[in-house]
Amino acid sequence: MKAQLSALALAALLAACGSTMVNPVTGQAERTVMDEASEIAEGAKAHQQVLQEYTALADPKLQAYVNELGQRLAKQSHRAHLTWHFTVLDSPEVNAFALPGGYVYVTRGIMAYLDSEADLAGVIGHEIGHVTARHGAQRATRQQTAGIGVLAASVLGVVLESQGVGGATELLGQASQTAAAGYIASYGRDQELQADQLGAEYLSRSHYRPQNMVDVIGVLKQQERFAADQAKAEGRQAASQNSWLASHPSNDQRLAQIREIASQYKAVDANYQDDGAERYLKAIEGMPFGESAEQGLSRGSNFYHTGLGLAISAPMGWKINNSAEALSLLSPQGDAALVLRPIPPKAGGSHEDILRRLLKPEQGQIDKLSLNGLPASHFSGVVRNAQGQRQTVELTLVDGPKQQQYALQYLGRDAGALYRAKPQMREAEASFRALTPADRKAAQPWMLRTQAFPAGGFAQLAKASPLGERAEAQLRLLNGALDSEPKLGTKVKVVTTRP
Repeated sequence: MKAQLSALALAALLAACGSTMVNPVTGQAERTVMDEASEIAEGAKAHQQVLQEYTALADPKLQAYVNELGQRLAKQSHRAHLTWHFTVLDSPEVNAFALPGGYVYVTRGIMAYLDSEADLAGVIGHEIGHVTARHGAQRATRQQTAGIGVLAASVLGVVLESQGVGGATELLGQASQTAAAGYIASYGRDQELQADQLGAEYLSRSHYRPQNMVDVIGVLKQQERFAADQAKAEGRQAASQNSWLASHPSNDQRLAQIREIASQYKAVDANYQDDGAERYLKAIEGMPFGESAEQGLSRGSNFYHTGLGLAISAPMGWKINNSAEALSLLSPQGDAALVLRPIPPKAGGSHEDILRRLLKPEQGQIDKLSLNGLPASHFSGVVRNAQGQRQTVELTLVDGPKQQQYALQYLGRDAGALYRAKPQMREAEASFRALTPADRKAAQPWMLRTQAFPAGGFAQLAKASPLGERAEAQLRLLNGALDSEPKLGTKVKVVTTRP
């Protein structure tokens, strides 16, 4: 996420001395550097930046379903007068977040693991609560008071909530200023608790069971357990997850607080709707699962991008991390990465031109080579970074398919890590190729379907699943059934190859 204000807007914001506003939830006056008009204006700007980082899911029916649910909840909120916007993002990340001014986002990744409309309402209600209680504005005020002032007030913390510090940048300890400040500006425990409280209240007002706030946390805690079990089976530490649960602390004490909050609303309305499980499963039928073909697909140790016509394979034990800016192949220790990035069209024609314009090397060596028939040049040398410091750089430029050039950069946390990982980096680099017919056959996107739970259970469903060797465990996770079995004939979610 690179959502930042223009220099002019940021200067104007930081120049403001702040004013006093009445919080619509608490009714108390509070100092703020963002009045409501600023919230709305900056939220609108940041919304466009979010859509550049992500893509809205190309499914009008599902977008309409989520928007209708969000609008119903928002009408019952403390700021019903705002013009609210609800967007499903085409991302496999398990996440949801909000911007000031009434912009709420859920990923298809989180929707895949929810079991009912009421679960989704719980997630959306929590995010609406952050907006109605003006948590973004409070965070902006705190940021300015701390004298940091490097982030747009409208997007403080969105980096943390939407994707954390992604890819090789995180693992190599090179977090950007934007992302680092996002961590500083994360919501406090009291704000999270208040958002839970408001979410439960909005569920109750909208005729849903407030206890679904607890159910959502249960669904996502199963994800944590699944990730930990998978890591243990592979002999590694569980990686921190950039998920809704990870950015919204949910220890046992907080779960107890959510239960207590939800219980307060039992007698508010005795006529709660059903949880909408059937409606929800119908709405997500056919929704993409996992990575999308438009963004590239990871299948085992291979990465395929049909739109760009390329493929690359990760060394054994390495992780594939695909983001909007780059593809990173990450070492098992998380201390080295081979990062694939496209070269801007105007960077130059020849590899020598590109190196001169982009790197301006002081010294170095260029070796010509071929990667599966694609012309390439390997450079190792010394350049000066943006701060004027000398820095060793190693990368390979390659003329990829469809007349697109790429850079494969070798990165390490330190010289030792880079040296140890270099043989695997060269192995991965050597696999860079134009898609073969076999690659195209393997690069089939996945989608969600529902079917009746069979007598053979998840083991039977796993046999027909493209999810691989851990299909049964993943299908259990998808249906919130790590320790249980659905009733025979109950509708369950399965993953299939898109026709």
